[in-house]
Amino acid sequence: MWNLCEIGFVVNLIAIRLNLKLTTMEEVYYPIGEQNFEKIITGGWLYVDKTGFLKYFLRGGYFFLGRPRRFGKSLFLSTLRYFFEGRRDLFRGLAADSLKWDWAPHPVFYLDLNAWGYYESNAIDQALDTHLKEWEEKYNVNVDCFEDFSTRLRNVIRKAFETTGKRVVILVDEYDKPLVNTLDDKNRFEANRNKLATFYSGFKSCAEFIHLLFLTGVSRFGKVSIFSGLNNIQDISVLKQYNAICGISESELDNNFRVGLHKYAENWGWNVDQVKSVLKKWYDGYHFSEGAEDIYNPFSLLLALDRCRTENFWIDSGGKPTVLIEPLKKYGIDLNVFFNVKCTREELTGIEIDSSQPIALFYQSGYLTIKGYDPFADLYTLGIPNGEVKRGFLQYLFPVYTSLKKQDVAFNVYQFVLEFESGNVEGFMKRLTSLFASVPYEMEMHSERNVHNALLMLMILVGLNVQTEYRTSDGRIDLFVKTQKYYYIIELKLDGTAEEALDQIRRKNYALPFASDGRGIIAIGASFSKQTRTIDSWKSSLLN
Repeated sequence: MWNLCEIGFVVNLIAIRLNLKLTTMEEVYYPIGEQNFEKIITGGWLYVDKTGFLKYFLRGGYFFLGRPRRFGKSLFLSTLRYFFEGRRDLFRGLAADSLKWDWAPHPVFYLDLNAWGYYESNAIDQALDTHLKEWEEKYNVNVDCFEDFSTRLRNVIRKAFETTGKRVVILVDEYDKPLVNTLDDKNRFEANRNKLATFYSGFKSCAEFIHLLFLTGVSRFGKVSIFSGLNNIQDISVLKQYNAICGISESELDNNFRVGLHKYAENWGWNVDQVKSVLKKWYDGYHFSEGAEDIYNPFSLLLALDRCRTENFWIDSGGKPTVLIEPLKKYGIDLNVFFNVKCTREELTGIEIDSSQPIALFYQSGYLTIKGYDPFADLYTLGIPNGEVKRGFLQYLFPVYTSLKKQDVAFNVYQFVLEFESGNVEGFMKRLTSLFASVPYEMEMHSERNVHNALLMLMILVGLNVQTEYRTSDGRIDLFVKTQKYYYIIELKLDGTAEEALDQIRRKNYALPFASDGRGIIAIGASFSKQTRTIDSWKSSLLN
């Protein structure tokens, strides 16, 4: 006989599996960091049913899905694995259970490239060899010591088909991990690319034995694409019907997380609508196609509901975003473009490792997302998806442009805001000068742009209204900022003088469009020294 605890657990599990709206505060177990479909289902963890998407892959084919890290790609790939292995017992009560499918098992090759760092010269060889040996042992394939990886792959695929009479399903998790991890090392990147391209060429030569090839990753590389030998692969990353294949939609939040939302609300003395508003601001806002519904970051959402608090869970889980910082340092990119950038679909779905405008890298990594689409111009508008990404991204970037350490950002920003809002120009400029006590040497050639970027980050980080290159009838203001009491017009001169900068503001009547508003207008002229890589002088004037 079952005891009451066991019965309660089973009732809770059935309710979760059937997406019932629970009316009591039962305990819900979130699969944080767990990407194995079987473990989630049999372990009684909450599972958001994504098996309805399996219908798109029943007939087979070659597919690529790109999504940011920790977005559920591995879990979906695991779902495909157990589906094609014929494990119908795991799908009872889920959408896939009603699909017209014979549930006959296929041989499944699961290639997980997550486990290695790929910084050592032989890391990728070890990864490929480990997986090939596993498959070769399973299907009793004898290996000649002179055979390369591509030949071994073709041989084991053919043997699996001959042994089972079923075409093979090949699932590659994070196919681009060896490339993304070595973007800052051209030689290692090129070596890894060549090895992967050679290995994957085996898929094309034995296509008659393959039912489904499904690859996931963060990025699809442009000119260095390993897909050149797979000209029939479908990139489903930006197709609307696959928008919610990973992540959590608004309706999924309502239907699956009612207990968590109520627990969060009870913890803070809020109502559920207030909780949803906070979660939406922090973790929602991703779009992977034009006109698609909002998608929450699943990793951050689960942690927030589990801990009943908001933090930079996703940002902090990946450490410093070096792969994004390096292009900014190298090319001196204006960060203002990331708040309203337009691009083509081709620019979204391909990466050029030497591009001075690495928009695709920022989009595919999850730091930008689709905000709009113009069908006439065939252009996407991109922007930062939510509060977590904005705050975390800027906090990591701000120290790159200044001598400030990451852990000191909050205190200095807080003091900066107090001085800025109150019109304390003396305090604001002294603090700014100390922040730029030494712009990193490798950024010397882009010093003026770096000052613009750092100021832009400061304002946005604390929610101020800031614009760069603000256009007037007689020129462009370097930085224009609105507060409740003041307008700030800031002009920067590289190796010029503060007097010259302030005179330009007066001479071009930059303050004229704002004269009738009633707020104080503060003009600030600053000189940035290329030699010392910091602000060496400044002057201010109240213009009304």
